[in-house]
Amino acid sequence: MKRCVKYLIILFCIIMPSVYSNSQNKKELEKKKDQLKKDIEYTNQLLEQTKQNKMVSLNQLVTLNKKISIREELIGEISTEMNDLDVQIARTNSLINALERDMKQLKDEYAKMIYFAYKNQNSYSRLMFVFASKDFNEAYKRVKYLQQYTQYRKEQKDMIVATQTALLAKRKEMLDKKADKGNLLNNSQAEKGTLDQEKNEQVTVLNSLQDQEKKLKADLKEKQRAADKLNAAIEDLIRNEITSARKKSDVAGVKNPENPTSYNMTPEAQKLSENFAGNIGKLPWPVEQGVITETFGTHPHPILKGIMIKNDGIAISCRKGTDARCVFDGEVSGVIVIPGANKAVIVRHGDYLSVYSNLEETFIKMGDKVTTKQKIGTIHTNEEDSKTELNFQIWKGTMKLDPSSWLFRK
Repeated sequence: MKRCVKYLIILFCIIMPSVYSNSQNKKELEKKKDQLKKDIEYTNQLLEQTKQNKMVSLNQLVTLNKKISIREELIGEISTEMNDLDVQIARTNSLINALERDMKQLKDEYAKMIYFAYKNQNSYSRLMFVFASKDFNEAYKRVKYLQQYTQYRKEQKDMIVATQTALLAKRKEMLDKKADKGNLLNNSQAEKGTLDQEKNEQVTVLNSLQDQEKKLKADLKEKQRAADKLNAAIEDLIRNEITSARKKSDVAGVKNPENPTSYNMTPEAQKLSENFAGNIGKLPWPVEQGVITETFGTHPHPILKGIMIKNDGIAISCRKGTDARCVFDGEVSGVIVIPGANKAVIVRHGDYLSVYSNLEETFIKMGDKVTTKQKIGTIHTNEEDSKTELNFQIWKGTMKLDPSSWLFRK
């Protein structure tokens, strides 16, 4: 009986973990692929918006580049899933082979038992086997042997049935995996075909923009001037806040930190700062829907060779009429107008700042308390190239941080 129970436990352990694990992995992969497909569809909508203008624009190329990047990531996910399936199919094959060997052995043993039982099937044969004993102890042992033998036959039959069930489950699993791989292969080929078309379109747009080098350089200079003005305004605001807070501490007789760029925060501000810091990677996006089309830091210009562009935040492209929203509870430190960058809202979260620039209009004013996901303004749309883009920054004191590492990973 112990042998049967042990064998059945082993079979259960073979079947269940792989089914559960595969199911979990598949759900995670499907969720990620679904999000990538949504991002592609959204980027398509942005491209259609840019194509309403007859003139090819840099925004069209940037959006197209983003779509290609997302599609390449999707193809990579499909490839990873196919590789995982290959490993799972090989592992399932090995289990099927092992179960088939077990099945053959179990059937051979069972056939021998049936043959023995057939030869000794009448009661007279069993009695003769018992009465042929030398003494009572041996007769008792033979009776027990016959009982155990009968029980063993039943166990052997149960193990055969269990093994057959396991085999059927594994063979079905194998067929499902092969079907999944076939579907993935078809999807991969379709995505690669679409990617080739998009890359051809990319070349066409790129060639069209080569003749606009002079305009692109002028636009870049204007954009950099606006960014510099925004950063200067933020730094002035931070310095003024620090100076004001340190003066208040001096009046109250509270010693300020030795670092001139720091000041004593109230217990409420300190708690807010700690809560904000604890939400790295969990903050909601500053727009309900959008895609990052320019990352944090310094990187090459998509057209102008040898020219680097710098972004102290991230650029999020979205549809016309999209509202910006606050990523965390806080207080509005400033609403400023930046020539070339429209309006900007700065929200303080203790020692942290979140900055939302390129707003057409704002719904809040300096000193307002704001909450997570509260709408703070409508993002400006450049009618020349149909670009609706929010520039989003996060600061800690006077240090600029990469906002993408703070936002929730979709």
